[in-house]
Amino acid sequence: MQSDAEQNPAGTSPGTEATRTLLSGVDEPPRPPAPEGAPFPEPSALPAPETSALQITPRAAYPLDAPPSSSEANRKPASITLLVVVTAVSLAADLASKYWAKSNLSGYDTKARALRKFEVIKDYVDFVFAQNPGGAWSFLRSLPDTLRRPFFLVVSAAAIVFIVSIYRRVYADQRAMKWGLPLALGGAMGNLVDRIRYGWVVDFIDFYVKRGGREHHWPTFNVADVAIVVGVGLMAIDMIGSRGHRGKLGELHEAPAPAPVPPAA
Repeated sequence: MQSDAEQNPAGTSPGTEATRTLLSGVDEPPRPPAPEGAPFPEPSALPAPETSALQITPRAAYPLDAPPSSSEANRKPASITLLVVVTAVSLAADLASKYWAKSNLSGYDTKARALRKFEVIKDYVDFVFAQNPGGAWSFLRSLPDTLRRPFFLVVSAAAIVFIVSIYRRVYADQRAMKWGLPLALGGAMGNLVDRIRYGWVVDFIDFYVKRGGREHHWPTFNVADVAIVVGVGLMAIDMIGSRGHRGKLGELHEAPAPAPVPPAA
C-alpha cells in the first residue's frame, strides 16, 4: 500500500487539491500545483474568470445620462417687471373701459326709445351696458347673492394667488407662459375690483349675428374676459409645446443602445 507522499509527489494533500479544483471554476483550465510548503492563495486573490468576450458600455456613459449643460443650469427666471407691467396695463385697460361704459351707456335713450348702445360693427358688434352678477359669460348668475358673491370673491382671490405662484417658476425663454400669466392676472384683478365695489361685473361688449330675421347674441363680456381668454390660450400653447418636447426626450431614451464595444487587443 502506497503512502500519501507516494500518491502526491508534489507534496499537496488530497483536500487541498479538491479545494483548488472547486475554486477554479468549471471552464477554467487546471492550475499547476503550488510548490511544496507554499501557502494556498485566498479565493479573493485568484483572477476572476472572464464572463464575456465583449466589453459592455455602462449606461452612465450615454449622453442622455450626462449632467445638464451650463445653458440649462443657468436658465433665467421670467422678469418680475414684465409681470407687473403687463398686469397693470391689462388691469388699467379693463377698469378704464368699464368706467367709460358705465358713464356713457347706462340708462335709457329717450330719443331712440331703447337702451343706449354704441355701434362698433353694424349687425355684428355693439357696446351696451350690462350688469353681470355671475362669472364669465354670465356663468352661475342665477345663484342667490348670498352664495354667488362670496363664491366668486374666493375663486378670484385664489386664482390671483395661484397665478403669482406659478409665475415664480416660469423661465425667461417660456415666451407664451410669461405673457399669458400676467394677462390672466390683470383680467382676474379687474373683475375682482368690480365684485368688491358693486357685487357684479360691468360687461359691455355685445357680439351677435342676424339669421332668419333674428339676432343671436353671444353673452356680453368685457376687456378682463378677453385678457383672461388670451392668457389661458397662451398658457395652453406653452404646455402643449413643453409636452411635445418631453415626448421627444422620451423617444430618445427609448432608442436602442449603441452596440457593445469589443475589448482592445
